[in-house]
Amino acid sequence: MIYLSSLVITLITFFAPPQSERERVFIDNSNVEFLLAFNDIPVMVDSTNNMTFEQVLFSQKQFSVTPGFKPKDYCTSCTYWVKIPLLVANELNHEWMVEFYDQTIDEITAYFPNEDNTYYTDKVGDFQPFNEKPFLHKNFQWIVDTNIKGQQNLYFRVRSHSYADVRISIRTVNEFVGYALNEYFLYGIFYGMIFIVGVYNLLIYFAIREIKYIYYCLYIISVGVYAMCVDGIAYQYLWPSWPQWNQIAYGAALFSLIFWSLLFSRRFLNLSVRSPRLYWAINWTIILRTALFVYALIFNHRLFEYRNIEIIPLSLIFYCSIRVWSKGYKPARFFVVAYGILFLGFLTKALIFLSVIPLVTISYYSLHISFLLEMVFLTFALSDRVRILKDNRDRAQNRIIRQQQENAELKDKVNKELEEKIKERTQQLEEKNLLLADTNQKLEEQTKEINALNSKLDLDNWKLKNNIQEILQDRLINKNLTLEQFQKIFPDEPTCYRFLEKLKWGTNYHCIKCGNDKYHEGKTKFMRRCTKCGYNESVTSNTIFHRIKFPIEKAFFILYITNNKRKEYTLDQLSEMLDLRRNTVWNFKKKIEKVYDSENGKSSTALIHNFFNTHLGDN
Repeated sequence: MIYLSSLVITLITFFAPPQSERERVFIDNSNVEFLLAFNDIPVMVDSTNNMTFEQVLFSQKQFSVTPGFKPKDYCTSCTYWVKIPLLVANELNHEWMVEFYDQTIDEITAYFPNEDNTYYTDKVGDFQPFNEKPFLHKNFQWIVDTNIKGQQNLYFRVRSHSYADVRISIRTVNEFVGYALNEYFLYGIFYGMIFIVGVYNLLIYFAIREIKYIYYCLYIISVGVYAMCVDGIAYQYLWPSWPQWNQIAYGAALFSLIFWSLLFSRRFLNLSVRSPRLYWAINWTIILRTALFVYALIFNHRLFEYRNIEIIPLSLIFYCSIRVWSKGYKPARFFVVAYGILFLGFLTKALIFLSVIPLVTISYYSLHISFLLEMVFLTFALSDRVRILKDNRDRAQNRIIRQQQENAELKDKVNKELEEKIKERTQQLEEKNLLLADTNQKLEEQTKEINALNSKLDLDNWKLKNNIQEILQDRLINKNLTLEQFQKIFPDEPTCYRFLEKLKWGTNYHCIKCGNDKYHEGKTKFMRRCTKCGYNESVTSNTIFHRIKFPIEKAFFILYITNNKRKEYTLDQLSEMLDLRRNTVWNFKKKIEKVYDSENGKSSTALIHNFFNTHLGDN
């Protein structure tokens, strides 16, 4: 599209009817300054970028004035040849000079005539170190050779990767010195105000330690650096020997300005509480703008030229401030005015670029004026916020004082009432104490009677318990318990293991390895570990229950049935009752019968007989 637009411009320039060139600039003692705009000086567009100066000299007819030229029509891929026709008077009291206002132009090659009709050249631009400029001034200037009287033409070859504001001034050196001093004086006031506001807010941060003041200080610094890039001051004072910074500093400073502005606005307006949706909108804007900046910085610097995109975050901040103010947040009123002015400043710049409004001095410096007014109103906003907070604090303190006074009066009143009630209550308590003394004496007598009754009840309970145990023991000895009745006595494994523990060791533990009678708790419950040899002995070791592979409570019942020969169960019946395999029941019964048939059978039978009697006695 760029090449196509360049071709169209070239064709229009070539085939359009020739326009009358601007009259020659007459340099004499009656004038001190001439201002030439891009649309009223002869210009030739070279879309091929290959034309030499000699070719330009022989192509005078292609120079034409373009009154309808607009900034948006500027072709960044073309080369512009500018011709300035001069007419020098014979007698002059001052030296004259030519000045280009736009200090961001990448490359300007100037061609000045000599007395022998040859030309000498001088090359400047923001691609070169600042110290190589003819004048150590932010703009580009050359001295006009006024020794050549009469007519002479000055030629300039202009190339720039972004829009170039080709406005040229022809003035006396004295006029330039006065203008330059006044301009730098105004710049000193502007940047001095930025410095003062930044230091002021930094001191406030150290006083109250609120992070938004740091955000605002960083925002102010970004505004200063951005304005210095726009004015060419940064090129002169910050990085004069690194002209490559000129290509990215503008975009980096603009990003920093928007970035800290978003953070400051989010914090000042307290959007996380007052408007969570706008809070997340600000967050996403920060993320997307940062991603765009990183991409432009690493991959494509030309994206820095899309400066009008900053209207989006500024519009969002402006809308957020209006929304929060409409909800009753008073400190946002000056904030709305400040960002409204800044929004108008950026909007004015965009309208100038689109040629909607003319480029005049007030519109050219509209962004600087907006920055100054915005800083003033933002400072008012911060001060107003502090004032409102102070008023709220004072009102709260006054309410606290009034409340304390009311509390003191209420306290005195309540104390008097309490004193009277205490007197009444004291009399009542004395009467009730006498009554309580009588009641306590009666209660002591009743307690003695109750204790006597409790002693009798404990004796009766003990006798009743013994009777129940005897009945259960008789039932067990008579060998007529069912499985359900037996499970009430031995309901689970811990009960069986606890019984085995008492039956096996009781209070007379002896290690089967070394005979030691001291032990500790074993690896698991119901195990004992010898303190001498360290042998761990389980509660089932050396018993018929050792290493059985089914629940021990079922083994207890099989032992009980085997010992109870009055009621026999078949293996199939026991297998079904206990939910065990027939072979399992048969093998365990064989193990029991083997104990009966051993040489210690009688003692074993007695032991098994006492097995359940002892358990019933313990329970």
